[in-house]
Amino acid sequence: MKPQFLRCDARCFQSLKNEAWGRASAGFGHALRTLIVSILGLACAYGGQTGEALTPLRAAIATGPLRVDRANPRYFTDGTGKAVYLAGSHTWSNFMDRGSLHPPQVLFPYAAYIQWMVDHNFNFMRLWTAELPNAGTVASRYVGLPWKWQRTGSGKANDGGLKFDLTQFDERYFDRMRERTILAGKNGIYVAVMLFNGYQWQFDTNPNDGNPFVIANNVNNIDCPETCPTNLALMPDEVWEIEAAYIRKVVDTVNDLDNVLYEVSNESGSPYSDRWEERVINYVKKYESAKPKQHPVGMTFQWRGGSDLTLYKSPADWISPAGNVPPSDGTKVIINDTDHAYGYVELRHNGPTGQRAWVWENFTAGNNVAFMDPYLTRWPKRNSPEGSTIDPEIGLKPDPYWDVIRQAMGSALTYANRMNLEAMTPQGSLSSTSYCLANEGKEYLAYQPL
Repeated sequence: MKPQFLRCDARCFQSLKNEAWGRASAGFGHALRTLIVSILGLACAYGGQTGEALTPLRAAIATGPLRVDRANPRYFTDGTGKAVYLAGSHTWSNFMDRGSLHPPQVLFPYAAYIQWMVDHNFNFMRLWTAELPNAGTVASRYVGLPWKWQRTGSGKANDGGLKFDLTQFDERYFDRMRERTILAGKNGIYVAVMLFNGYQWQFDTNPNDGNPFVIANNVNNIDCPETCPTNLALMPDEVWEIEAAYIRKVVDTVNDLDNVLYEVSNESGSPYSDRWEERVINYVKKYESAKPKQHPVGMTFQWRGGSDLTLYKSPADWISPAGNVPPSDGTKVIINDTDHAYGYVELRHNGPTGQRAWVWENFTAGNNVAFMDPYLTRWPKRNSPEGSTIDPEIGLKPDPYWDVIRQAMGSALTYANRMNLEAMTPQGSLSSTSYCLANEGKEYLAYQPL
């Protein structure tokens, strides 16, 4: 049995509500003025279809740049007056090649990945960066070239490669960033360009990590180990100058593109990174203010020690909290990401039914959605992609176990594109299930979990 959805216009909704009144009065025990989806079924489902069977509907290209929609700041608008719902998958290797072999032996199949995104009706992804050539993790321990800075210094870093010169950018890194963002945009996909990956500085450092900010690994006499690059209390001024130059380089690389968002850092901890993240957000905004285009800047959950309240109070345009279904109060665009809000243990415990429910509960709560997708990575004991490559931790086809949550996200985007999303707000009191988006008097969408 599929989960049930209802989308109807005002006349259909009034008919259903009248029937609900009659049935409640007849002793069904439900409160009046409530949409009784469980009783009424789907007599007015859009196009006579129910569940997730609608023909996928998505924009062919990503238009923008995105702005927070003033009329309904739960969503972005592309500048035409149309609200844009974001739903999609992202994976660790979609920008910098990663693997369990040194150096990485399998190049990420980016063009095929983009087509796979289109086939699943996705329109959003995070473009992952890395900070450590040897991150110390199991499935994607080693990260390949290109890096943000050139490795041309005399002598070797502790990972065996040449030392970094933090004053010289590796143009291949930024060329790849631009090329991949352009291809995504041509296929209707918005890209959150990740500026930093603070998680690695917090949890993945090791004696052979090649960390560019450790004095033994660069030719610039810079020493800012572990979490120092995300902590203003520890950070030397010259480190911020290096980071600021890199931020400017990223903005210069993608500013003219319509499908860009920025993400400050993946899971830098709190409270030590609070002031640094705010500084980065404000710096990006100030630097872009003199540019032809301005793009949304996002702050994602700070692990460990973070609080969703810090995100809501930040100057970020969009946030990814840790709440399973965080409240969408209209102060921020929320892109609820399983990477922060719905971890692997919970995903597997709840199974496909719970995974599907997570998507629709967030959609009807006014939240955009994203899935931290292992894609081709063989997450030990967690994910089993089909086929094998020269790298034992990388497969040929994604694990179909996750298809339910993928399909639900694609279907949510179709529903969002079929309604006047800008006018839709979460109104749980209109449904007996409490999951309802509504433009009262005109349009309603309700969800009933299995």
